[in-house]
Amino acid sequence: MTNYPLQSYSAKGITRRDFLWLTTLSIAGFATGCATNPVTGQKQLMLVSESHELDIDQKNSPHQFSADYGVSQDKNLNNYINNTGRNISSHTHRPSIPYSFRCVNATYVNAYAFPGGSIAVTRGILLSLNSEAQLSALLCHEMGHINARHTARQMTKGMVTQAIMGGVAIYAGTKDSRYSNLAVQLGMLGAGALLAAYSRSNEREADSLGLEYMVSAGYTPNGMTELMGVLKRMSKHKPNAIELMFATHPMSDERYQNTIESIDQDYKSNLDAPEYRERYMDNTSKLRAIKGAIEAMQKGEKEMAKQNYVQAEKHFEKGLKQAPLDYTGLVMMAKCQLALKKPEKALRYSEKAKKVYPKEAQGHHLSGFAKIKKRKFDSAYEDFRRYDMLLPGNPNTTFFKGLALEGTGKKEQAANMYYRYLQAVNQGEQAGYSYNKLVKWGYLKQK
Repeated sequence: MTNYPLQSYSAKGITRRDFLWLTTLSIAGFATGCATNPVTGQKQLMLVSESHELDIDQKNSPHQFSADYGVSQDKNLNNYINNTGRNISSHTHRPSIPYSFRCVNATYVNAYAFPGGSIAVTRGILLSLNSEAQLSALLCHEMGHINARHTARQMTKGMVTQAIMGGVAIYAGTKDSRYSNLAVQLGMLGAGALLAAYSRSNEREADSLGLEYMVSAGYTPNGMTELMGVLKRMSKHKPNAIELMFATHPMSDERYQNTIESIDQDYKSNLDAPEYRERYMDNTSKLRAIKGAIEAMQKGEKEMAKQNYVQAEKHFEKGLKQAPLDYTGLVMMAKCQLALKKPEKALRYSEKAKKVYPKEAQGHHLSGFAKIKKRKFDSAYEDFRRYDMLLPGNPNTTFFKGLALEGTGKKEQAANMYYRYLQAVNQGEQAGYSYNKLVKWGYLKQK
């Protein structure tokens, strides 16, 4: 791929300090040496400090949550999930971690954890559970990954360190292939590198720790076997519905059997502990009321991944008929309309999404993208500016600001945006466009 040189830039406002700040990611948190494993108490090679784990989390988790359509607007549901998780966190090996737990609006089946304690579960997976014990097992498994520092250990082994060090920690779309080409075109961001697949040994350790934590918190260990049973059945009968879940959390009969044996050996006396089924059902009642709409959206996503956009549109229409104010459905439909090359319809859905959930960033980004297609450049710039206020750190937003400014004839301001974009990203079509414009306008000398 082409790397675009950035010498001899003459536009105002970009200093060497700006250049250095924009092109590097601080490595102050990387300290070569040994650290004590909080779970085993043994020394191990660790290149990532705990403070850097928190920094990575804070910088990257908001982009993944937005890629998953934001945190659910159901405050009762979120409070319930967060309280459940926080009540358990005091029983972990790292109780001082600033844990937070939320439901994100994505309809696919998944749960994931960032290394600084941010944990998310999707609406799709919550609909597959039927008790608080199962929910606790899910949250405890994710806390197991955090407590064992699995992401930091992967980074130490070089699996994702290069991506972080190169300033490319944030990737277009999530790690799965859900209409990834469209995600790249739209400039949507996730944090795929940080949600890399765990090894089987990582999963076994997280299972073991999860059992320990949930039992210590007073739940029946049956919640773990029931959760694994649900996921095992889904992996065999609905692989497309959980593609990402099993890309990041490999499931196996061995894990299931190990859990049964562990319970039989260590937790038999806890089997009569409560599962809190009614409490779970009460707190997920609003979510379960739109289960049909979410299932329709899941089917739409499946068709989007296959680039069957007309079929996807039909599923999204069905979902929105049942839940007309569902932010996820509106945003999914906006993306579908852009894929169908219907920016006017995409704009209508994205504008509605903005009204439904004004503090979530993705709707603003899609609205701005559709407006550029409609040559409504001034309004598009305002959408990208708003997105940047809600969710800073997406270099693609800088590029699209440049496009909008170019469209309004503000060449120098557009040049500044293109140059700033090239500080963060110097490969790909957008980088090529930015570089060629800067050369053409005389801000860069072609090497």
